[in-house]
Amino acid sequence: MKPTLLVLAAGMGSRYGGNKQLDEVGPSGETIIDYSIYDAIRAGFGKIVFIIRRDLEAQVKERFFEKLKNKIELDYVFQELTNVPEGSIIAPDRVKPWGTSHAVLVAENNIREPFGIINADDFYGYDSLKILHDFLVNDKDPDTYCIVGYKLGNTLSDHGYVNRGVCNVDSDGLLQNIVEVLKIEKTDSGAKAPAPDGGEQLFTGSEVVSMNLFGFKPGCFNILKEDFRNFIDEHGKDTRSELLIPNTLDRYIRKGDIRIKVLMSNDRWFGVTYREDKPYVVENIRKMVQEGVYPEKIYQ
Repeated sequence: MKPTLLVLAAGMGSRYGGNKQLDEVGPSGETIIDYSIYDAIRAGFGKIVFIIRRDLEAQVKERFFEKLKNKIELDYVFQELTNVPEGSIIAPDRVKPWGTSHAVLVAENNIREPFGIINADDFYGYDSLKILHDFLVNDKDPDTYCIVGYKLGNTLSDHGYVNRGVCNVDSDGLLQNIVEVLKIEKTDSGAKAPAPDGGEQLFTGSEVVSMNLFGFKPGCFNILKEDFRNFIDEHGKDTRSELLIPNTLDRYIRKGDIRIKVLMSNDRWFGVTYREDKPYVVENIRKMVQEGVYPEKIYQ
């Protein structure tokens, strides 16, 4: 059975100032998702599942389903605030999604096979998705997952801060821990971010980071359910707290329940965290089209 690719596309896009997931960046009106799906098909994935908000349903169906008919199987799931354990008490005025761990969890009934996870607004490249696909096909341990990692310095924005899962990797290439670091800003010597103690933490730029390019096995839904239930018990009344995949993985690595292989990518990464990032994305894609990496029109 071919692996599935789960596309996380329910984010609010508050820093970008609009619906960045469906913004056009290619020469023929392609979105970043279009390029990710094109690469996923070439890499060997058999199904795409979108995690979306209900208000995006019509746009996603119009944008992707007709064009991709007979090319790859498609499905979608809504990430909704009401999708919580029975009896949970949640903030009545909350509008922010519950986070990426919850986004994966809502796809439980739509996935039975090993699957990869990507952000809708990040460009990963064919080689990265091929690395992910090959792991999902070849690694048979149900409790071993993977991260396709990037160097921090290659993932920063010139237009503001970013959030990254910073990975500590042992000599065998296994993840020891992952820490979600918020508000990382580019500097002349690397990067900096606020430290938990109120100070400042500095980075060289060579650190390995996660860009939410994960490989999971179906058994992950058991730990996601447990972790989300605990999160809701503690933070259900908050209006902005989120449960993020790196936080969940870190907890279960420390408990010894899972192992995660860190597989490094040499692909160029870029994304659209801020609207000012878009010209850079457009220019990079234009160059790759000129180089023959992608066709002028993704959908012929």
